[in-house]
Amino acid sequence: MSATLKPTDSELEILNILWEKGPSTVRDIHEELEKNKDAGYTTTLKLMQIMHEKGLLKRDATNKSHVYTANVSQEKTQGQLVKRMIDNVFNGSASQLVMQALGNNKTNTKELEEIKKYLDEISRK
Repeated sequence: MSATLKPTDSELEILNILWEKGPSTVRDIHEELEKNKDAGYTTTLKLMQIMHEKGLLKRDATNKSHVYTANVSQEKTQGQLVKRMIDNVFNGSASQLVMQALGNNKTNTKELEEIKKYLDEISRK
């Protein structure tokens, strides 16, 4: 995904489904979206076609029902979105983002241990 490509919230919903479930048809994606919101099938289809044109999705058209897969990695996309948020919302301060995230959410002991372990690892680099 290029640095200028910015998935919309609706596109991220579709990418999250594909990252979790793997290759899926428009119908599969539509059924997942309808669990949380009122989504029209044709709207889902059009959005996925646009995502394909933008390079966010790959499409296998060998079968009657086209099968879509994410063409961008979850890790890279998350990294770009977090960087953009740090730059735009937290004035470039990663520590402000982390403190805000930890202060506004219930972080369990296991998550805190994982965060501490990660901080130890990156401080040794």
